[in-house]
Amino acid sequence: MTEMTSEVKKNIRTMVYEYFSGECDIDIKDITDATNIIEDLEGDSLMLLSLLEQVRKKYGLSVELKTLGKHLMKKPAETIGQVIALTIGIVEHGDNIINIEL
Repeated sequence: MTEMTSEVKKNIRTMVYEYFSGECDIDIKDITDATNIIEDLEGDSLMLLSLLEQVRKKYGLSVELKTLGKHLMKKPAETIGQVIALTIGIVEHGDNIINIEL
């Protein structure tokens, strides 16, 4: 797990925005925290798993995708803001994310 500083949060926000901008071929300026990944960006759940795999590698996390899937079943991340909150939670809490209310 990583200490959650304002710099880490900023880096995660930037990573999420850049990821969806690149994957969905949309200008980053057209993305907000309220942007719906499926409806507005025509994205899908596999994109989220791909992003989370990148986050796992960048921050050296051992949290399993199965654990993330369980969390997403309880509390889906549909908007960019929700993905950012989820990603911050994963980096901060690791495998314990399943027990955290975001």
